[in-house]
Amino acid sequence: MSAPVLLRTLVLGLALAGGQALAQSSTASLPDWDRLTPQQREALIAPVRDRWNREPDERARMLERAQRWQALTPEQRAQARHGMKRFENMSPEQRRQARALYGHMKTLTPEQRDALREQWKKMTPEQREAWMRDHAPPRRDRDRRPDR
Repeated sequence: MSAPVLLRTLVLGLALAGGQALAQSSTASLPDWDRLTPQQREALIAPVRDRWNREPDERARMLERAQRWQALTPEQRAQARHGMKRFENMSPEQRRQARALYGHMKTLTPEQRDALREQWKKMTPEQREAWMRDHAPPRRDRDRRPDR
C-alpha cells in the first residue's frame, strides 16, 4: 500500500500540466518524450523540481522511490496506482491506521501478515484503537502537514 510521494507528485503534475500544456492533443496522439516541446517538458517536471528544491531532507527518499518505481513491472505499477488511489480516498483516520499497519507489516513474515489481516478484520473499533496506540509509527514532519 505504498504511496510514493514522488510518484504522486509526478502524477498530479502530469495531470495538471497535461491538461494545460497538452490540452489540444488527445491521449492517443500524445507524442513521445523526445517530441514534447521544451514548454511541455517543463510543465511536466516543474512540480518534482520544486519539491526537490523545497524539501532537501526528502531528496534521498524521493530518489530512492523513483528508482524503485523504475524497477517495477507494469503489473506492479498498476497495483501501486490502485493502492495510491485507495489511500487518497481514505479518511484521515483510515490513513493513520493504514500507515501504522503498513509500517508494522513490513517487519512480519508473509504468514504473520496474513494472521494480522485476519485479526484486524475481527477487531472492534476500540480494539483497533488500542492496537494503534501500541503500534503507531513515529510521526514525521510531512505527516503533520494539513495537505497530506
